[in-house]
Amino acid sequence: MTPYLHINGIRKVYGDVVATDHVELTVAKGEFMTFLGPSGSGKSTTLYVLAGFQDPTAGDIRLNGQSILATPSHKRNIGMVFQRYTLFPHLSVGENVAFPLRVRRMGQDEIAQKVKRALKLVRLEGYEDRMPAKMSGGQQQRVALARALVYDPPVLLMDEPLSALDKKLREEIQVEIRRIHQETGVTILYVTHDQEEALRLSDRIAVFNRGKIEQVGTGPELYANPATHFVADFIGDSAFLAGELSDVKNGQAAIRFPGGHQVVDVPIHGSAGAGQAVELMLRPERIEMSATPGAVGASLPVTVQDVAFLGNATTVSARTEWGAPLTVRLGFGHPLSGRANRGDKLHVHWTPDTAHAFIRA
Repeated sequence: MTPYLHINGIRKVYGDVVATDHVELTVAKGEFMTFLGPSGSGKSTTLYVLAGFQDPTAGDIRLNGQSILATPSHKRNIGMVFQRYTLFPHLSVGENVAFPLRVRRMGQDEIAQKVKRALKLVRLEGYEDRMPAKMSGGQQQRVALARALVYDPPVLLMDEPLSALDKKLREEIQVEIRRIHQETGVTILYVTHDQEEALRLSDRIAVFNRGKIEQVGTGPELYANPATHFVADFIGDSAFLAGELSDVKNGQAAIRFPGGHQVVDVPIHGSAGAGQAVELMLRPERIEMSATPGAVGASLPVTVQDVAFLGNATTVSARTEWGAPLTVRLGFGHPLSGRANRGDKLHVHWTPDTAHAFIRA
């Protein structure tokens, strides 16, 4: 079956700088796909190549089985929403939304109907005559979204559209974007560096790093089973303990730490052998803490350095016997929540399948 949207080996080079390095991705029709990564990771460059704003050095982009690279950006019929609202300040809301329809030389009655429908979709009915300068940042971004959707594009591209808004307003617009996606079924490719935003909005997430996609998956997949050290560190909170492989069998590692401590049966990523340096990744909320060693799974003694009560959880900063920092998040009602104190000698433990081992670079 032909993929709906296929980004096929896109490479973009600026002089000596490789912005994207053979990016490969398939997106299903109606999917909400987010490009997540730090600044300079290649996510926006990939989006701009798709939009037709930049030509790739190599590779192809196919929509419904047909290459779109030779099609000018204004004829690709792809919607685009930027970080800055890019509204025409001298045009009213209605005129801004109608602009792409007038460019397509639609009739006046059809334009009026489509503008009305688009403004209703973003919950700005009755704002047709309002000028952009008289609107809040959130309202202006809704207008930009309405303008991008008014001509029913098959694909909508969004480049950090909410980064200029404050946290509360950003969360409100995220809910609206998710609702609009569900109501319209439009295919969305969304760029952000905010992992929480990506997890809240996306069907799947492509994690970018240094011009490449390191892993693609749903939020739960990326969080529970990160394929690389970068993904493990970038998605969610994580703690890393440096150690040395003492044995590897069937993809399961035994890891030795200073002072003779050892943990076993940890899933390991990559090919490695005994004696190689590794890092053990743990999620703070998957670590148990108690006054005695755990009966099941791996266990290490620690000393409490600091305790922060956060309402629904308590964050305990601790150190292992060899001085490595480790953060533990205890849920509300945990026996040690509100009772652990600085200087306490306690134990952390976890089941091996909740940890991951990565080869140290």
